[in-house]
Amino acid sequence: MSRHEIMLTGSGGQGMILASIILAQAAILENKNAAQSQSYGPEARGGKCKAELIVSDSFIRFPRVTNPTFILALTQSSLDNYTEGISGKCIVMADESLKVPYWLNPDQVIRVPVLDTARSRVGKLFTANIVAVGAINKVLNIAGWDNLKKAVLMHIPEKTEEINIKALKAGEMMLCSYQPAPSAERLLIA
Repeated sequence: MSRHEIMLTGSGGQGMILASIILAQAAILENKNAAQSQSYGPEARGGKCKAELIVSDSFIRFPRVTNPTFILALTQSSLDNYTEGISGKCIVMADESLKVPYWLNPDQVIRVPVLDTARSRVGKLFTANIVAVGAINKVLNIAGWDNLKKAVLMHIPEKTEEINIKALKAGEMMLCSYQPAPSAERLLIA
């Protein structure tokens, strides 16, 4: 039985909420249970944004993340604010441009070029959330490729299918050689 309590963090406008909705949809297409929620600051763009997602093979009794097992951080403030005091069992995926706080064990941190991949490989920074979806799924195995792709296509605007699927593939390819650190490997099995 697997259960993931996931937080996707960044700033408003980076698409963290959409990313969590897509991952929840992909989990549901895989016949898993999913609960999604979000919060953000008063600013429409640029303020703090956090989306929460629980994916489980079994019933979800409480729909909010209480003990994160995975955190994505795309901004320095989100990395600093949402990782302080987390369990050593939580995996943190941080954009490689960010400075990892001293309180995090390096074995629990996966540094990935989410923003740079969206900008340089995909060609559009606004696809960073979909790049992140591909990377997260590669680590957590929430859904198979077909259901993940279907979930993306269900939630993106028309005429953006090609670039978003390119972003999804780029996110997955970023982690093709990913191997969890020995201390982190047990976290992915839970």
